Amino acid sequence: MATSVMWFRRDLRLGDHPALHQAIAAGPDGVVPLFVLDDTLWTPRATTRVAYLSRLLAQLSDRIGGLHVVHGDPVAEVTRVARAAGATSVHVSADYAPYGARRDAAVEQALAEHGIALVRTGSPYAVAPGRVTKPDGTGFRVFTPWYRRWAEHGWRAPADRVDDAPWLRPTGRTHRIDEAPVPDGLTLPPLGEEAALERWHAFMDDDLPDYDTARDLPGPDRTSRMSVHLKWGSIHPRTMLADLATLSLSGADAYTRELGFREFYADVLHQRPDSAFGYYDHTFEAMTYDHPGDDLEAWKTGQTGIPIVDAGMRQLRAEGWMHNRVRMIVASFLVKDLHLEWQHGARHFLDLLADADLASNQHGWQWVAGSGTDASPYFRVFNPMTQGKKFDPDGRYVRRWVPELADVPAKHVHTPWEMAEPPAGYPAPIVDHAEERAESLRRYDAIRAGR
Repeated sequence: MATSVMWFRRDLRLGDHPALHQAIAAGPDGVVPLFVLDDTLWTPRATTRVAYLSRLLAQLSDRIGGLHVVHGDPVAEVTRVARAAGATSVHVSADYAPYGARRDAAVEQALAEHGIALVRTGSPYAVAPGRVTKPDGTGFRVFTPWYRRWAEHGWRAPADRVDDAPWLRPTGRTHRIDEAPVPDGLTLPPLGEEAALERWHAFMDDDLPDYDTARDLPGPDRTSRMSVHLKWGSIHPRTMLADLATLSLSGADAYTRELGFREFYADVLHQRPDSAFGYYDHTFEAMTYDHPGDDLEAWKTGQTGIPIVDAGMRQLRAEGWMHNRVRMIVASFLVKDLHLEWQHGARHFLDLLADADLASNQHGWQWVAGSGTDASPYFRVFNPMTQGKKFDPDGRYVRRWVPELADVPAKHVHTPWEMAEPPAGYPAPIVDHAEERAESLRRYDAIRAGR
């Protein structure tokens, strides 16, 4: 009797799933659909992600007739389940994140002691991290040349959908998947493979053609909202790239580039796992930063008195998501107006974002902070008022999330303190941007002088 284990992680789907195909080939007499509740990742701090994932797992369990869920150390639990099922192999999509890579190496060693193989097939990326290199074999730190090489490298066609599998339920208790509580005021994004495909096709029909020009405007919000589905593997980027390749549209080219950024940051993190929580450019460790206090709390709760910043932070709490242009604005405000280290903001994003992807989140923050790969020069400081007027000119986005400004005319919606009678109930700015910009540049000049 030939059996195997399919260990699901960030690949919660049945379509375009190479590891699942390998599990079925290796286990024609039964495949155990396994998920491990790992306390390292299943943390109560990440309330939005845990709430979303608990529901996503329950949905997948219903679709396949029951996931086998265990709780504990993956090294012990995966080995125990595989042995109990008489499996000769455990199948996974390769994980290239720092913790995931260490975990899988430890699981592989434990399984090998019992003659069981850990088989890695595919990954959450069209091109696995580490595959795209310079001619000398080293990795890239600048996106544009990496992107050219990535596009030249190419990727395989999507794998066939699995409509039927010989699922095997081993004896022994399976852990109940309780729906984790949703934070107050939060509406979770749609979840699951069907929702992902439905949203993707609607976006291609309605918003992809002019995505290259519309994607920066948070008011109309014509972005794809696919990031959460990519995060959890409800869809594979290869599926999306195959669709994009059939279109001759500038929007399709722009969207392909955005998918490329996701893969680039995964590649960078694979090269430099220390950059997940530390500085990619160690020069910035010498920068003078302020200690967080009431200013950090005002930023988190959307009470800074800067409308576009407050709108973004309130959207984050309400939707577990934030428009990408606004992510850059609020990040710049934290680092360069409040003079706080980027890790404070990145950690808050990881806690509240439903689509929190370690590589994209951390390196997006480092791009803004000036300490990352292909970084925005530190002296490029986002002016939140100018950004608001440029990308939300009629104040549609601000009014949606900051109801205190609902009746403020467009002329003042990004600078309400300039009105003869500022709106009641909305705070005055906690900082003066011009002064803080000058202070940020002074601090930057100090570390440049010390290089």
